[in-house]
Amino acid sequence: MKTPTNTPLPLIEDPDMGITMSDGCRLSARIWRPENSGDAPVPVILEYLPYRKRDGTTARDALTHPWFAERGYACVRVDMRGNGDSQGIMEDEYTPLEQSDCIEVIDWLAKQNWCNGNVGMMGISWGGFNGLQVAAHGPEPLKAVITLCSTVDRFADDIHYKGGCLLNENLGWGATMWAYSSRAPDPALRPDWREMWLERLKAEPFLPSLWLRHQSRDAYWRQGSVIEDYSAIKAKVLAVGGWGDAYKNAVPQLVEALPGAKGIVGPWVHKYPHFAIPEPRIGFLQEALRWWDRWLKDIDTGVESDPDYRAYLMDGMRPAAWVLERPGRWIAEPTGATAHLPVETLHLTNAGLAHQTAPLDATVASPAHCGASAGEYCAIWLGPEMPGDQRQDDALSTTFDTGPLVKNMDIVGAPRITLRVSCDKPQGQIAVRLNHIHPDGASARITYGVLNLSHRNSAENPAAMVPGKTEEISFDLDHIAYRVPAGHSLRVSISTAYWPLIWPTPETAALTLSGGTIALPQRPTAGGDEYAFPPPTAAEPWQTETLRPENHIRRQEADMVTGNVSLVIEDDFGKVKDADHGLINGSVARERWTINPDDPLSATGLCHWTEELERDGIKLRTETHSKMWSDATTFYLTARLEAYENGTLIYERDVEDGTPRHFM
Repeated sequence: MKTPTNTPLPLIEDPDMGITMSDGCRLSARIWRPENSGDAPVPVILEYLPYRKRDGTTARDALTHPWFAERGYACVRVDMRGNGDSQGIMEDEYTPLEQSDCIEVIDWLAKQNWCNGNVGMMGISWGGFNGLQVAAHGPEPLKAVITLCSTVDRFADDIHYKGGCLLNENLGWGATMWAYSSRAPDPALRPDWREMWLERLKAEPFLPSLWLRHQSRDAYWRQGSVIEDYSAIKAKVLAVGGWGDAYKNAVPQLVEALPGAKGIVGPWVHKYPHFAIPEPRIGFLQEALRWWDRWLKDIDTGVESDPDYRAYLMDGMRPAAWVLERPGRWIAEPTGATAHLPVETLHLTNAGLAHQTAPLDATVASPAHCGASAGEYCAIWLGPEMPGDQRQDDALSTTFDTGPLVKNMDIVGAPRITLRVSCDKPQGQIAVRLNHIHPDGASARITYGVLNLSHRNSAENPAAMVPGKTEEISFDLDHIAYRVPAGHSLRVSISTAYWPLIWPTPETAALTLSGGTIALPQRPTAGGDEYAFPPPTAAEPWQTETLRPENHIRRQEADMVTGNVSLVIEDDFGKVKDADHGLINGSVARERWTINPDDPLSATGLCHWTEELERDGIKLRTETHSKMWSDATTFYLTARLEAYENGTLIYERDVEDGTPRHFM
């Protein structure tokens, strides 16, 4: 094998390298590569996203891609079709066209005189998804993938549905893309920017409508879900995630399923781990470089000998909606992730959680607003987004406690809940939280899971409950690595609502529990760190002039007249001017999620985004509005798009849609 060189190389940067697809659509790429790569070709690291390389992901791109390029790689950030400075229209997320475009991009890159023929894909979230999806097609140049904060199952574990329940993120994220894709190309790069912009505005889809038409795990969701055939992935996969993120489960799943895959899970939210919170951060770039050097340059970096699974075991701490640092330690599993770990089973009884079975006869009937302390589905770095003190939600749930633990308990893996349950209505949902109870009663959420009872036997073929009939159901809570200290207790908290995380059932349902267990994966108590990462590093940050500072608001409101309760979110992402090329961009998001505790059909979601773009006296702005509500049989959606050029409305469009509820 080759040996690494560590001297940073001088770079060439191109902000708008054109890559033309077979149908004539030009994609715009930003590239950083060594000056000598024309004479000494290098591997390519590709990140392929809809989030705009010119002003959307610029901050994180600046910290990451030049660092790899200085160490002998060509780093390429491609705007997907219909976004940023690329031509065309984006019809949906993770489409076959998106994947085939990416394969064309990979093949094109591999043939350039500055590329040695080897390509890796790296990305977080959308970029993590499509790295796996494209790898499953097996393009020959693609040798390695680093996927962060992604999933292997688009229906079970993305932002649309969870446990067969409709996530409110289906509207929230769809409204985000309604806004994101409405933005114009940079006029400095595209002389036909106005024509491209109008084409986008007229054609961009309102995606929540599309996603709501698929309320079970049908062919639409199976496409792009790599769990369908793990064996199709031949590229070497490093999977990274965070306990503060929504996407906790893919890392252990990939480690267990893919030969040679390695996994890292830290305490982080939905961010790259060299600048994520809560700390400790790690030297992600150095870790990634070891992966690239091994699989793209054939340098012996020792990655094959790394533990299969490295996870941050978090010390239990007092509940807090936001923390900057999380105490704990790094643990390492040499082979596999967590499937091999022993399990301790506790029984749900009338007296609480017990080691032996005992009678259980309990009713669960939560008001519709239970779940207010859940935090954001996908925490990203915008203030108090994590689950806070659970006592308020526990009071609206049915709970089962242990006594104080006689020794520390390290829970590492996915707890599994099994219940004997009957429902008094054909449709119902259940949310199960595993909580850490402090001696003074404070309740911190360890992990959770939800289930649409119509999906209890099949996500592909849901079926109503028979009212009054007792059935046994089982489902997993999300993976976690968490220490409950001696002297503290565990609580299983069960509710029939979890708002504003999931959309409610058409009518209030009550559950009767007649038996139940929770299986807790256990790991022998760890001492200090079992693995040490290098400290974080990064390239020079993006240079900007701040024109309007960021400001983020989260508040809960209760209307004492109507009884309605609301979660209000206001995220002003600020307004900045690029210090290099002068493009100005700004963004503001506003959401309101409202429900009456006594009426699940009162649920309403409202989203309003403002996007601003300014260049050389041209001022562009879009206003997007999205709304969702429902009755007993139908989901209703409306959306509005307004586009302004120098303060003048130049385009507007309204969308209205009604979609039948299907066991939802």
